[in-house]
Amino acid sequence: MKVIFKQIIIIAAVALMGGFSAKADEGMWMIHAIDAALEKKMQDRGLELSAGEIYNADAPGASISDAVVSLEFGCTGSIISDKGLLITNHHCAYSDVHGLSTPEHNYLEEGFWAMHSDEEVNIKGKRVYFLKRVLDVTDEVNEMKAKADYESRPMGMRKLSYLLETRYKENTGLEAWLASMWDGSKYYMALYEVYSDVRLVAAPPVSSAAFGGDIDNWEWPQHKCDFAMYRVYTAPDGSPAAYSKDNIPMKPKAKLNISLEGYKAGDYTMVIGFPGSTNRYSNSYEVNFYETLRHPICNTLRGAQMDIIKRWMDADPEIRLKYSDYFFSLSNVQELYSGEVECLGRFDVVEKKEALEKEVQAWIEADDQRKERWGNLLSDLKTKYLAVVEPEKDINFFRESLIRGTRIARPCSKLNAFRTAVFTSQGITPKKPFELKDGPDPAETEFSRTFKFIGKDFKQLDAFIKEYETFDLRVEKDLFRYAVEQFYSNVDREFWADYHNELYNEHSYFLSGADGGFRVNYDKLADYVWNNSFMTDKERMEKFISEEHTLDEYLGDPLFRFLQTLKVTVFNDAVKEAEGEVSRTELNREFTHALYQMRLEKGIPQYPDANSTMRITYGTVGGYEPRDGMVCDWKTTPAGILEKYNPADYDFHLNDRQYLLYRKGDWGKWGFGTGNSLMYVNFLTDNDITGGNSGSPVLNSKGELIGLAFDGNKESLASDVYCTPGYNKCVCVDIRFVLWTLDRYAGMTRIIDELGL
Repeated sequence: MKVIFKQIIIIAAVALMGGFSAKADEGMWMIHAIDAALEKKMQDRGLELSAGEIYNADAPGASISDAVVSLEFGCTGSIISDKGLLITNHHCAYSDVHGLSTPEHNYLEEGFWAMHSDEEVNIKGKRVYFLKRVLDVTDEVNEMKAKADYESRPMGMRKLSYLLETRYKENTGLEAWLASMWDGSKYYMALYEVYSDVRLVAAPPVSSAAFGGDIDNWEWPQHKCDFAMYRVYTAPDGSPAAYSKDNIPMKPKAKLNISLEGYKAGDYTMVIGFPGSTNRYSNSYEVNFYETLRHPICNTLRGAQMDIIKRWMDADPEIRLKYSDYFFSLSNVQELYSGEVECLGRFDVVEKKEALEKEVQAWIEADDQRKERWGNLLSDLKTKYLAVVEPEKDINFFRESLIRGTRIARPCSKLNAFRTAVFTSQGITPKKPFELKDGPDPAETEFSRTFKFIGKDFKQLDAFIKEYETFDLRVEKDLFRYAVEQFYSNVDREFWADYHNELYNEHSYFLSGADGGFRVNYDKLADYVWNNSFMTDKERMEKFISEEHTLDEYLGDPLFRFLQTLKVTVFNDAVKEAEGEVSRTELNREFTHALYQMRLEKGIPQYPDANSTMRITYGTVGGYEPRDGMVCDWKTTPAGILEKYNPADYDFHLNDRQYLLYRKGDWGKWGFGTGNSLMYVNFLTDNDITGGNSGSPVLNSKGELIGLAFDGNKESLASDVYCTPGYNKCVCVDIRFVLWTLDRYAGMTRIIDELGL
């Protein structure tokens, strides 16, 4: 279960039934750029539609892509009824369900079922994006950039996007988003109609939607009913509108038809969605950096933080509820990065990138103009990445310990925003925390020591207090203790603030003997900071903020000083110094340009890296061979749920109703085979997907919905940077199992009736 998954193709799909095998094609192809060659390839694989039936902004009527939406460019959904019913993954709705949950009504555990339309709950701030048109604006962008260069005006991507998006929004009335492809080789403008009255309709309990939890995450076989439903509402005239009790269910331009006919190994599938990001134009030096430095640091620290949190979650249901959303996102990234490191090594991705670079270098050397521009590109990349190893190690340990390692760092950040607001209200420009070095700076006038307040209206202070509702201080103390040791043990001393040095020296001692040496008592150091902070005890905090204090006393708090007297900016400066005048980012961009241009000149079909624009990928249903001597089937059944069931293990528990229904095996009209006795839970395809595709519709050759993409297999986790033939799979939930859950488990017959089923 995840909001992020990496997925690609070129695969020898092995099916246990019939011995079918086929090879799928790599590619997250831009939805508006399905040319005749790509259309023919898809039709040769089994597609029964034309390209115009998939996407066509100019023809009258609707196409399939009109029913596919982006959920704030984090997940994908699709419209499946004439009343604006939207289906996506449960893990895409996880934060919304968590936000509605209380100890009395824990919808994560119980499931959320709006049995009547007036029980559908508006999710504040949620927005749904319908793509209306994609325009090639490359010439327009290049003209703007050329004019800015001629007039010696800066024109970065941010300013360029603002100017062009504003122009298109004013001219069309639609939300406009400029996307750079191949690092600026091409530019496209996507126009969206945006709806902001979105209401939660259905979400199964995590024991169904996330069965297997983190243990099964990125694995196969899986048995998750990973779906959730929202409804899009409009103003009475059908236009987008903010939430109102007078709004009505949307009458969409298009909806997806649901197929109950099923599928078999070798059947054509396509996925349409909004994949978030890939980096397949990366070079070997960049990949090696992630494989050997950044990801291992992240994996080690986050893994230990997860262990700390899980111990508390297992011990206290209230802590589980409070931390479930945070733990969900934390574990997802940690497992992703761990799997990516493993796959990068297993599939020799760095070596494959080096082989490609030899081809690129030969192409560069064959032309004087190319040689002048890119002749030293690869050697410069090597030099830059070697130069930044040490400062990057420091910045990553700092980020994963003091910046991201505890949730109590968030109110500390809010307190700094409060500090800034107080100074700004008096017309004073405060120094940044990392410039203070050793707490409040006396040179910042007498204001910080003389300004006293109690009950003054600073919204930042309210935000500081409300942050405490999201975590438990007992958990945070353990996380802080771990962060303290990791910071001191791994970050070079030259980056410590004066306060860090002071505490370190005060809690150091020398131990004699054969195993002796210099030691630091991290327990006492962490306890000192924690026990002397007004922020680490509810009663202390309430007393402190109810009394009159100077701003100096707020900013002199030990925890604030420990977490806020340094910022990532300090480390970024060290990286910049190591890089010199030309950054790695600039050289990476040039490598992308060179690789794109080489493929263009050689006539090699290519698609840009994913960047949250709508894409289409095609493939087939099929199993695979993850390891030598191992063969995996392409589908799972409810029998596998019962095999994994363990009432003593939270990740594999079922409630009584689920257990009895699975044991009974009455699938009704949603089943198939003799007497409708069969049911599939999840199935595999080799569609090329990644994070952002969560919730994407899995369609058959007729464009009918047969399932939802929700995960990838572990062998696919290098696919962010390289497509590994034969190993990458898309894990999908069968739409029939979703409908059975709605009907037989939840009793939501009103939704079944609405779907015309």
